[in-house]
Amino acid sequence: MDSTLPHYSRAQLALRNGQDRPEIWVAFQGKIYDMSHSRLWKNGKHYEHWAGQDLSDELKDAPHTAQVFEKFQAIGILT
Repeated sequence: MDSTLPHYSRAQLALRNGQDRPEIWVAFQGKIYDMSHSRLWKNGKHYEHWAGQDLSDELKDAPHTAQVFEKFQAIGILT
């Protein structure tokens, strides 16, 4: 993992849900991604998934693979 990225707690991630703050962040496999500019994450919701959470365990139910995260820049590490 990129040790130069800032570290964020689960509580800090939870605040970036598109509701409490304008940022829309999700975590996946230890990295945090900013989805704020994705039209698919409008208002912090993407189908049945909500921003501000670790989505690592939810990928198995998604119609796409983990490669979808390659489109987004990791902005932090979930600690």
